Amino acid sequence: MRTLVIPLLVFLVLGRASAQTPLEEYVAEGLRNNLVLQQKDISLEKSLLALKMANGMFLPSVSLLGNFTSGDGGRSIAFPVGDLLNPVYSTLNALTGTSNFPQVENVNTNFFPREFYDVRARTSMPLFNTDLIYNRKIKSQQTLLQEYEIAIYQRELIKNIKSAYFTYLAAREGVSIYQSALARAQEGKRVNESLLANGKGLPAYVLRSQSEIENIQANLVQAERQVDNARLYFNFLLNRDAASEIIATYVPEEHIARATQALQEPTSAQSREELYQVKTATELNTHALHLTRSFWSPRLSGFIDVGAQAENLQYNRQANYYLFGFQLEMPLFAGFTNRHKIAQAKLDIKNTELSYRQVGQQVNMAAQMAKNGLTSTYQNYQSAQKQLEAAQSYQRLIEKGYKEGVNTFIEAVDARNQLTAAQLLVTVNQFNVLTALATLERETASLPLH
Repeated sequence: MRTLVIPLLVFLVLGRASAQTPLEEYVAEGLRNNLVLQQKDISLEKSLLALKMANGMFLPSVSLLGNFTSGDGGRSIAFPVGDLLNPVYSTLNALTGTSNFPQVENVNTNFFPREFYDVRARTSMPLFNTDLIYNRKIKSQQTLLQEYEIAIYQRELIKNIKSAYFTYLAAREGVSIYQSALARAQEGKRVNESLLANGKGLPAYVLRSQSEIENIQANLVQAERQVDNARLYFNFLLNRDAASEIIATYVPEEHIARATQALQEPTSAQSREELYQVKTATELNTHALHLTRSFWSPRLSGFIDVGAQAENLQYNRQANYYLFGFQLEMPLFAGFTNRHKIAQAKLDIKNTELSYRQVGQQVNMAAQMAKNGLTSTYQNYQSAQKQLEAAQSYQRLIEKGYKEGVNTFIEAVDARNQLTAAQLLVTVNQFNVLTALATLERETASLPLH
């Protein structure tokens, strides 16, 4: 089974990778290389670390503590041990006739310890703290907000990359169209020169042909500059060298059908990350309100110390000790500040709720406008195709009639100009449809993000 499954998976992965269009590969490259997106990824990583820190606050914390103190002088306390015991000891010595009971000096002890050390390991842990609970929820919502912000920027970047790519392809097609028009104009000049040489043409027609060639060459130069500018902007979006070549094997006709499918589907903007972002902000403000309301909630924590302490830097078994305890904190009065914080939190919630309604209206309007734009561009594209078919037929008839002497030279020039204009119109509207489709994908958030 393993020998069959593993090669099959490899084949599917390689097949899927090879099935990607150049545009999809460029989109992936742009998402990888974009500097702003990398900065937002760093912000997301910081949010994730803040969430981990919030989770870590529920775990015990262990720290090593130590202090050393030594002093002399200052306040002291006197113990009259000698005055109390010496009379007794003298009487005992007299009765026993011995000196077994020596005289004792009075004791005078300072409050300051001498060479006193205290080394301990303290383990503390919160047992009940609502602040930590709501802080973790707030950090989680902040992480979601950062993720939605990244997704919003990704969608905008994908739309810009697609639009720039289509602009580049349209500019290249424009160059090809002007090159074809130049070839036709040069052929027309050759025919006029041939007719003039045979005594059937006019010098004015040759001059008019040369003027037409010059005009097309000027348009061709302008179209080539548009290609260069489109290449610069596209490579800028992908964060690569400005002179990098762009693969132009994308076949727009194969993707036009997606426009008709998108026009038949219902338009919905409920998947927009902007809505999720505002909704998450509302939830975050709700947690902040609960956090503020839990001002009166008690906070209970516990600790245990294990260590050693003694004077004169001595250590023995009696120096070891342990100490544990609990700490309870419950606020009672804070100058009515908490009441005002609750009012502020309620206003924040109301504000985000209004923002949710406003953003919902905006994204729905943008989605509907994007669909209307796609409808308009698709109709223009269909109309341009019909105009191109008519212009091609007209140009062939006029060119044939001109060579046979039926049509005039002005009609031949006009037919060629109409054909060039129709070809440019089809190209422009063709890529306008794809650009409008990319805009609709952006406004409806229909393109899945990985």
